[in-house]
Amino acid sequence: MRTVKSMVDEAMATITTYSVDQAREMHGRDDVQLIDIRDVRELEREGVIPGAFHAPRGMLEFWVDPDSPYHKPLFARPHTRYVLFCAAGWRSALATKTLQDMGLENVAHIEGGFKAWKSAGAPVAEKAKKPPKAG
Repeated sequence: MRTVKSMVDEAMATITTYSVDQAREMHGRDDVQLIDIRDVRELEREGVIPGAFHAPRGMLEFWVDPDSPYHKPLFARPHTRYVLFCAAGWRSALATKTLQDMGLENVAHIEGGFKAWKSAGAPVAEKAKKPPKAG
């Protein structure tokens, strides 16, 4: 059986990894889209990176695939660099490798994930609350 650690190590050998400092320099650029793959409960508990798009790990491949009924046009923008992150960098490493294998170009992830981003004092906001449904 392969371990998660070995799978992450294999992914890390073939993907682009940005430091928090590099990601901060790209944050807010028109040609860069940060993608938060954490679970919604993590966003509510820990906060979010302003401007990041939330794509839960369980739906990511379906949202990226243009032939999927769940496809999101955000993932079909030409000349966009997609920079994924999770809590600590393992899920985003595996997800980056998967998207690379699917043919998505210009995909990378942030070393250390959201935890490293937050620890570095980079911008963090509370997750926006959904308004109550009209009854």
